[in-house]
Amino acid sequence: MNLFMQRSDTTEFRKRFRWVGVLFLIGFLVLIGRLFQLQVLEGDEFHSIAVENIVRRVTLATTRGRIVDRYGRILSDSRDSYNLYVVPQKLDMVSTWPKLAGHLGLQEEERVRLETKLLRIREDPEDPRREQQILLKEDISWESFVILNQQAQELPGVAVVAVQVRYYPYGSAGAHVLGYMAEVSAETLPKLKSAGYLEGDRLGVAGTERAWENYLRGTRGWEKVLVDARGRRKRDDPGSVIEASEQRTDPIPGRDLRLTLDAELQVAIEAAFRGELAGGVAVVEVKTGRIIGLHSKPSFDPAALSGAFGRVVLRDAFRKLYNDPLKPALDKTVSGSYPPGSTFKPFTALAALEKGFVSAAASVQCRGFTKFGRKTFGCTHVHGATNLHRAIGQSCNVYFWSLVTENQVGMDAIAEMGQEFGFGQKTGLGINSEASGRMPTKAWMTYRNKGRYVEGFALNAAIGQGATTVSVLQLALAYAALANGGTLHQPQLVRAVETSNGTVVQEFSPRVRRQLKVDPEHLRLVQKALVAGVNEEGGTAFRARIEGVDLAGKTGTAQVGHKLVRGIEAERLDYFNRDHAWFAGYSPSNSPEVAIVVLVEHGGAGGRHAAPIAFRVIRAMNEIAAARAGKSKDRTPAARPNDKGKAP
Repeated sequence: MNLFMQRSDTTEFRKRFRWVGVLFLIGFLVLIGRLFQLQVLEGDEFHSIAVENIVRRVTLATTRGRIVDRYGRILSDSRDSYNLYVVPQKLDMVSTWPKLAGHLGLQEEERVRLETKLLRIREDPEDPRREQQILLKEDISWESFVILNQQAQELPGVAVVAVQVRYYPYGSAGAHVLGYMAEVSAETLPKLKSAGYLEGDRLGVAGTERAWENYLRGTRGWEKVLVDARGRRKRDDPGSVIEASEQRTDPIPGRDLRLTLDAELQVAIEAAFRGELAGGVAVVEVKTGRIIGLHSKPSFDPAALSGAFGRVVLRDAFRKLYNDPLKPALDKTVSGSYPPGSTFKPFTALAALEKGFVSAAASVQCRGFTKFGRKTFGCTHVHGATNLHRAIGQSCNVYFWSLVTENQVGMDAIAEMGQEFGFGQKTGLGINSEASGRMPTKAWMTYRNKGRYVEGFALNAAIGQGATTVSVLQLALAYAALANGGTLHQPQLVRAVETSNGTVVQEFSPRVRRQLKVDPEHLRLVQKALVAGVNEEGGTAFRARIEGVDLAGKTGTAQVGHKLVRGIEAERLDYFNRDHAWFAGYSPSNSPEVAIVVLVEHGGAGGRHAAPIAFRVIRAMNEIAAARAGKSKDRTPAARPNDKGKAP
C-alpha cells in the first residue's frame, strides 16, 4: 500500500472539521453580534433596567406652610407626631408586651383594653390582621419615642412611624377662619392623584386651610437609594451607579400666609362672648377693609378635627360638630344670614334722604304704634315728636314706617340703597361657603307671593325685618362704609404670601369695591345719629357704655319665626324662638378706625346682649394697642399659645 496516498477517512474528517469550524465561526459571529446589540445598540436600555433593580426612588415629604397673624404669631403650623404600629403575631405577649406597655406609660384601663385587642386578633386564625402592621396607639410622647427607638432590637414586631400633624396654638379662637385638615379619602383620591396627592396625604377642607391649599401644601421631593436583593437600603455610591445630577431633588416647603387677623384680639373676642350660646363677631379696618377679628360661636378645636389627637378624638369631635343643634359647623359670620333688625335703619334713612322724600328736620309724632289697614304695629315705646336723628338713636319704628306710609319710600328705594352698600351680594372673602343674604325688591316679593304684593312688605323692609337678611361680615363692611364717608371695600383676610424665612413672595393691597353714590352731608347726619345711639340719654346702647370706650353705633332686635327644633327638649325650645340680638358700629366715633358687628343668636334685646360684647371687644382692643405701645406694662397677656398643640 502506498503510504503517501490520501486516506478516505482523513478526507472525510477534514470536511467535517471544516463544517465544524464554519459553525463555530457562525456561532461566534452571532455571539459577537448579540453582544454588540446588548452592549452597544441596547446597552442604555438594559443598563437602566439593571439600575432599576438595585435603585429605588424614595419620595421626600414636604413641609406645609404656616399661617400667622399680622404680627407673626403662629395660628396654624405642623408638628411631628409619632404613631405606634405592631404586628400582633410577632409581638411576644409574655416578654415584649409588658416592656412596651411600660415604655408607653399606659394606665391600667388603657393597658387592659389594648392587651385585649391584641389577644383577640392573635387568637382568631381568620383575622388577616394577625400578620399585618396595625395602629396600636397614636401620638405617643417624645420620651416614649426615644426609648422605643433606643430599644428597637429588643422589641420585635414593634415600629414607630413619624408623621406630621397640624396644630393650632390658639385652639377654638378663630377656628372657622383657619379651618382644618382631613386625610384624603378613598373616594376623592382618584380625582386628586393628578394634582400629586397620595394615599394618606392631608389637605385643607375648610377655611383658609382649604382656600389657600395650593400655596400651603408645598411640593414633594425625591431621592434615589441603593437596595440589596431583599429591598433593604445600602450605602449610596453616587459616583458609580447613581448619577450625582439625578440622585436627589429637594422638596419645596409650602408658602406661609400672613393674615390680617390679630391673634390677641381673636382671644379677646372669644372671652367677651362668654355667657352667650351662639353668634358671631366681625371687626374690620374702616379705611382698608382688612379683617382684624372674625369669630363664630359655638366653635370647635381645629386640631382635633385635623386628627392631631387620634381617631377616637376625631370621631367624637365630628359627632359633636354635626349633632349639636347650635350648629358649630356653620360659620355664622360668613355662611349664615339673618334679619338685621334695627341695624338696617340707617340705610332706610339714607334711601329717604337721597330720594328727597324727607328732610332731617321733619318730625313724626310717635304714640307707640301705627295703624296700617286693619293691623296695628307697635313701637318699642312712646317717643313723641321724633325726627331722623332721634329716630335712629332711639330706634323709633313709627318714624321709619311713616317713611313708607307718608313719604313714598317703597321697597325698591330701600333695596337700591341696600344693594349700594353691598347687601344681597357675596363679599368675595373667598373662604367657607359665603351667604349672599337677601335684599328683596317689589318684583321679587310679588313673585315670591304668587303675584300678590302688599305695602306691609315695605313696612317690614324699612326696619330690617321680613325677607331682608344679611351676614355679619356684610353688615360690618357696610358700617365701615358709613364710617369712612362712602367707600365700600373688598374684605381682606390674607395680607401676604411669604417663604419660610419671612421673604415676601406676594403682598395684597386693600381693594375698593366702589365709591357709594351717597351725599356726604346725608352720611354726616346718619353718623351723628349713630353717636347719639350710644352717647345720648335714651339711646338704645346708652346703658351698655363702658367708661373710656368711644363707640358709635346701632342696636338691633330681629324677630324670628316660631319653630320647632329637632333634638331639643320642650323646655329649651324657648331659646330658639327668641329674637336675635345685634349691635353694629364703629370706633372711635369722631375718627373711625374699626367697624364692629356683634350678633347673638336668639339673644333677645340688642342693647342688653350684643352691645355689651361690642364694648368689651373695643376695650380689649384698646388695651392690647396700649400694651404694644408700651403704655401698659402690667397687663396680663390675652393668651398663652399651646406650643405643642396638645389637647387640653
